[in-house]
Amino acid sequence: MDGASGGPLRRALWLDGLDRRLRPLLPSPLPAHARLGNVDGHRLVLLVDAAVWHAKVRLAGPQILESARSLGLEVTELTVRTSTRPAHAPPPASPAPRVLSTRAQAALREAAALLPPPKKAGTGRSP
Repeated sequence: MDGASGGPLRRALWLDGLDRRLRPLLPSPLPAHARLGNVDGHRLVLLVDAAVWHAKVRLAGPQILESARSLGLEVTELTVRTSTRPAHAPPPASPAPRVLSTRAQAALREAAALLPPPKKAGTGRSP
């Protein structure tokens, strides 16, 4: 990360860390729908995932700028951009439970009946 080639990576890491510190300071429920896009001089850029959140961020603009200043940023202007992607990646969907056919259920029961019974805890003493 040394040298000129590490500059963009260092900036991306700085913006990510700043986003993690700024988002909890945003008024509820904005943290779930907004993320830091950039800090460009005295301008703070927030990305939102829908037009309705764009309007809500604009209304909360003075409070958001004050929160950013509390983190040491010298921002005086807020720009809001609506992104086509969600502000945060959705959690991975769990696969839908599979329903076994009647035949598969019967085969499973038959296979389980062939297994030896489980040993009870505490009965396997050493002499």
